[in-house]
Amino acid sequence: MKKVVQFAKDCAAEMKKVVWPSRSDVASSIRVVLLSTLIIAVILGVLDLVFVTGMNLIF
Repeated sequence: MKKVVQFAKDCAAEMKKVVWPSRSDVASSIRVVLLSTLIIAVILGVLDLVFVTGMNLIF
């Protein structure tokens, strides 16, 4: 049981050392993720459209 208690204390001590990002850092990271996801989705959509059109022309 002592090991469990020591583990919990160590976890609490480590969590106090963590430097959490600010609200503006999180917001800017979310914007980057959403923008990159949108760009990749558009690129994949265009590629899919090109390939489907090409296949329809061939077959």
